[in-house]
Amino acid sequence: MAEPIIMPRQGQSVESCILTEWKVNVGDQVAEGDVLAVIETDKASFDLESTVSGTVLALFWEADDDVPVLANVAVVGNEDEDVEQFRPASGAASTPEPSPAVEEPASVVPAPVAAETATTATHALTSEISAGGVSAGVSPRARKLAYRHGLDPETLEGSGPNGRVIERDVEAVISRRPRLSASAVGKARQGMESPVLGNGLAGMALASDMREPGAIEGAKVEPVKGIRKLVAERMIQSLQTSAQLTLNAHFELTAAQVYRKTRVDEGNSKVSINDLIAYAQIQALRAHPHLNAHFLGDRIAVFEKVHLGIAVDSPRGLMVPVVRNASDLSLEALSLEIKKLAIACREGTIQSDDLSGGSCTLTNLGMLGVSTFTPVLNVPEVAILGVGGIELKPKLKESGEIGYAEFLPLSLTIDHQAVDGAPAARFLQTLVTLLEENPGQPLSITHE
Repeated sequence: MAEPIIMPRQGQSVESCILTEWKVNVGDQVAEGDVLAVIETDKASFDLESTVSGTVLALFWEADDDVPVLANVAVVGNEDEDVEQFRPASGAASTPEPSPAVEEPASVVPAPVAAETATTATHALTSEISAGGVSAGVSPRARKLAYRHGLDPETLEGSGPNGRVIERDVEAVISRRPRLSASAVGKARQGMESPVLGNGLAGMALASDMREPGAIEGAKVEPVKGIRKLVAERMIQSLQTSAQLTLNAHFELTAAQVYRKTRVDEGNSKVSINDLIAYAQIQALRAHPHLNAHFLGDRIAVFEKVHLGIAVDSPRGLMVPVVRNASDLSLEALSLEIKKLAIACREGTIQSDDLSGGSCTLTNLGMLGVSTFTPVLNVPEVAILGVGGIELKPKLKESGEIGYAEFLPLSLTIDHQAVDGAPAARFLQTLVTLLEENPGQPLSITHE
């Protein structure tokens, strides 16, 4: 019995998913649990698995289609079963039935009428050309030459009377490209383009040299799709809809490193520098709540608790899982939650609901050797904290001598529509103080 495969709901806030790639074709045999396609939400990628065993009878959508959740995407069942009852109204059917050839009787038109019709059409065409109509046509010699070289003469710019494409127009195009082999000409007639110089004798373009339209010499051109396309859209939206300002500071690592070593010596769990920064960021946000907010145009939503987004570099691209109610967690619990979410992102098991709802974000490029950078806001959040790599900087000792110590740079980007520079600077001051004097310790809250 034929069974539809539906687009699953990947979280309560997800209304549609992008079908990025089919893993099967119509007619393939599949078992329950086999991967049929790869689907993506705005920040995560998932496998769409078959819920039944049988033959793939229909695929209703094309790659890169934005498919509504709970819509039928495919049908699996026994051969020759009807699938039309499952076809979604807006789905792009990939298995259309060929229309049977129907021989229509030729229209019998009396000779005088036919002659009159032909004369009228000729006069109309002549009038259009004389009046500078949309198209002045292609000369027979130009059409013959263009076809011989795999060109579509209708796409060429004409220099003849009223823009008519003539032989020299085709010759001008041919002179700007290499000679084509017979097989390359066939490829050109299919719409493929030749390179500036082919790999054949004297630069002749071979069939293997022909490329898709829009290709760039010396570069592999790939379409922007999936997570990369969505990240690109979000980044440009962020820069277009917010007034972004970045403040920079440094904090000395000495106290944080001592604290980490002491924890291990006392038999406690190991925490990273990033964990300590995340914990201090949460404490600082509790003291400066107007940075733990969303800017909504005519409203600002200030959150009671911190829901911390953690930027993760995954094989599928940038993901920002959210540690919900992070302000309720101890340092140890926060460290475990960050590790769990990062692993889920890299293994592709992260859930869509874990990728939304952040109130502020932390991003760290220090492990990649970046010193300072300008983080881009994850709108509608009003603040994002960036962490760079360790730097050795001079330090004035209590004895008055100049020594050296390890410092970490911090970059805080704010939406100046919602947060002024001074409150943001005070947030950074609180953060630096926590990391230099009380790493890993909760803060006694006194709001600004």
